[in-house]
Amino acid sequence: MRWFIGLFVAISAMPLFAQEKLNPLLGAEIIGPKQTLTELQEYVDPRIPRMPDVKEGKQWLEQAEMLRQQVLDQVVFRGEARQWRQRDVQIEWLDAIKGGDGYSIKKLRYEALPGLWIPALLYEPEKKGEKVPLSLAVNGHDGAGKAAPYKQIRCINMAKRGMYVLNVEWLGMGQLRTPGYRHYAMNQLDLCGTSGLSPFYLAMARGLDVLLGLPGADKDRVAVSGLSGGGWQTIIISSLDTRVKLSNPVAGYSSFRTRLKHFKDLGDSEQTPTDLARFVDYTHLTAMLAPRPLLLTYNSKDNCCFESGYALPPLLDAARPVFATLGVEKSIRSHVNNDPGTHNFEKDNRQALYRMLGDFFFAGDKNYQTDEIACADQVKKADELNVALPAMNADFNSLAKSLMEKLPQNAELPTEKTAAIQWQKERRKELRDITRFADLQAAASKVRSETKDGTSVTYWRLKVGDAWSIPAVELTRGEPKGTTILIGDAGRAALGGEAEELLAAGQRVIAVDLFYFGECKFPSHQVLFALMLATTGERPLGLQASQLAAVAKWTKESFQHPPACVAVGPRLGVVALVCAGCAPESLQSIAMHKPLGSLKEIIEQNKTVDQMPELFCFGLLEKCDLRQLAALAAPATLQLIEPGERAKKEFNGLREWYGLFGLKCDPLAGVQ
Repeated sequence: MRWFIGLFVAISAMPLFAQEKLNPLLGAEIIGPKQTLTELQEYVDPRIPRMPDVKEGKQWLEQAEMLRQQVLDQVVFRGEARQWRQRDVQIEWLDAIKGGDGYSIKKLRYEALPGLWIPALLYEPEKKGEKVPLSLAVNGHDGAGKAAPYKQIRCINMAKRGMYVLNVEWLGMGQLRTPGYRHYAMNQLDLCGTSGLSPFYLAMARGLDVLLGLPGADKDRVAVSGLSGGGWQTIIISSLDTRVKLSNPVAGYSSFRTRLKHFKDLGDSEQTPTDLARFVDYTHLTAMLAPRPLLLTYNSKDNCCFESGYALPPLLDAARPVFATLGVEKSIRSHVNNDPGTHNFEKDNRQALYRMLGDFFFAGDKNYQTDEIACADQVKKADELNVALPAMNADFNSLAKSLMEKLPQNAELPTEKTAAIQWQKERRKELRDITRFADLQAAASKVRSETKDGTSVTYWRLKVGDAWSIPAVELTRGEPKGTTILIGDAGRAALGGEAEELLAAGQRVIAVDLFYFGECKFPSHQVLFALMLATTGERPLGLQASQLAAVAKWTKESFQHPPACVAVGPRLGVVALVCAGCAPESLQSIAMHKPLGSLKEIIEQNKTVDQMPELFCFGLLEKCDLRQLAALAAPATLQLIEPGERAKKEFNGLREWYGLFGLKCDPLAGVQ
């Protein structure tokens, strides 16, 4: 492979004429823009758990508890989150401010997990019974956060009815609206092997701790309510924490199966967390409220998401039989708002909540008022409700930076051949498990052929496994000396320059688009579908690497020699390494253009999952950084093209590693 190394060391800028000539050939449509989306829908749907046929209430309660523990242990509290879970809540009470007639407001902050403080407001009724009902008020994707007027009015009304109400800020909103709390940044924790979902969950669970620690708190009357992302929070905490006794999610969620058809329901990272759908769908979470009272509120003309017409029926169909078997049919209710019918928690929806509270928390109280108590003049400005926070309050990014300091575990490479071989064997198994790598076969169908300007072009449609279609363009000029698979972050249509260089060196070029790249990208809602794949237990990174290995195997069988691989861009460079690490002998060599030097760069630069979804593979950095991935790739040799200083540092010294296997390779050969 000397030609390979010498050629790419010399590359600096690709000729514009080559791009103009070859890019149109490379970018010609083969599978169409919606094929991958259709295949993902067909792939994911059967992997989403179905509700069982519930015929006996006790049996369901046992199953619900099993599901609850599975989700908590295997989704929410993984990695360092197990330790965060064990801590007692820390509360700092601050100043009090004037509320209105019948209630006061106390400012506080509480520690959801080490170093991450949540600002909150306690609405305290002036007249309290011996036991005081409790309510946790959460909010959704509203920049006003806890100061949103409709939320303040809800809190005030419940306090006026004699309830303690805790108005909590949501991560990424209100006072916590900074880049480090962006919801797509939570996956930085996933990369480190700690659940990014856990800060969301602990923020709610610690809020319940605060409420239940108040004087006279009635543990038998604990409510949670919220709109949109707050509705998601409501169903999550209510289904998984049985301290919640009444739940009112408002326009907050739908079944994963519903979301596959109604794209505006596709949720952010926390709403589609890694591996949740291995165990439950949102239908299960809804049914897991039984026998506790549940009010499902939806809007008929919702201009955001979760329209009542399609979102509500599957949830009721799943949960009502469960409530019926337990003899509590009246405990599950629904309310559909028609005026205004848009995405809201306004008066009509709030009054539905007050009626629910009256029936279950204030039954028999003749003085209880179900109509909303006018209080618009008591709504305060955001700065009046601001709560002092530590100057260095933790966020997703700072937590991930702290976690990555000790990663990957057991990072040192063996220096003796026998130990190196054993190390590869053990780590390859771990890598296959982490990435969910699968051994797939590729079956090729020729679409068409043509010759243009002396270049022969064949368009292939590769069926990889039973589920996926991969477009491939084969380019040759004369009699090829070898074959190179060409992949790029910008898609194959942008690889004309690289293809020209390979053709000039006598290579057959197989330019392909893997899952989520080029023609295999989704027409819309890009990252949300990648998250959907991960929530079922699959990993985009593993799928891409599996597809590349299948293409490599087809190439080898078709042309009688193992292929090289050129990966243009930092993302697909990692995919190529994972492919070689999981499927030894699949690739003869790998050239990585402008590679990352470390997965830690993703966290250091505060990248989010929408920018490079496959690189946030759960637990990858916990076991392997790029240096370890490169070591696993041997016997495939490696060449870096235009590496940054970090890559030069991290890949330095791998020549000695290759020497253990009798290979002459220096990934940095020729790099200045």
